[in-house]
Amino acid sequence: MDLPKNPFKHAIKEGRQQLGLWSVLSSSYSAEIVAGAGYDWVLLDTEHSPSGVEGVLPQLQAMAPYPVSPVVRAAWNDTVLIKRYLDIGVQSLLLPFVQSAEEAAAAVAAVRYPPGGVRGISMFTRANRFGRVKDYVKRASEEICLLVQVETRTAVDQVEAIAKVDGIDGVFVGPSDLAASLGYLGQPAHEDVMAVIENTFGRIRACGKPAGFLTPDQAIARRAIAAGSVFTAIGIDGALLARGSESLLAQFKSSL
Repeated sequence: MDLPKNPFKHAIKEGRQQLGLWSVLSSSYSAEIVAGAGYDWVLLDTEHSPSGVEGVLPQLQAMAPYPVSPVVRAAWNDTVLIKRYLDIGVQSLLLPFVQSAEEAAAAVAAVRYPPGGVRGISMFTRANRFGRVKDYVKRASEEICLLVQVETRTAVDQVEAIAKVDGIDGVFVGPSDLAASLGYLGQPAHEDVMAVIENTFGRIRACGKPAGFLTPDQAIARRAIAAGSVFTAIGIDGALLARGSESLLAQFKSSL
């Protein structure tokens, strides 16, 4: 059995726009619903949701029949946590709150086997199809996509050093925490914040790495893409459910 391919990794490396959906509902049933919607990638969030390793596994299994790339946001840049996600078959990881080149390098080490890293070795995991993928330990890094999130003034100041770390496949700019760090709590679309974000996209791209972004605002999403975002999440499943259900009720009540 050959090593599973990661189309998301190769697409962003080539600069092909990948439209994504953020998933916070933490359910295999909801993951399967959005997996068939036609997005290029779906982000399974475990930082700001009740999900974890045990919850992500059935979501991955539910998404497997569909032509969509799952990306998992871990709760933290933690070596043990990263190992566990990789072992259940996650090939694309987004790590939050990376502040420096040193933290980025530690993340790279966590996704690579020795001697290039510190990932623990097991010959019987879902990642290697339970021992069926030939030379998995030698080739795993070919298809692992490591994304890091810059979301503070400190991280933005260090973005070139972070992006240039060998093994970093993309840099995601987190608008909400960055806005707070810049003094605009709850205002991620403020013009001063957007100016920093757009400038950061350009700096990431100048390092030869793709930039990523999340916004449920269509106008902001198009602006981010025009400014250089390559992997762009344009909605959140929980928000779609909340706002959609509210809108339906409001429309019905207004007609009574």
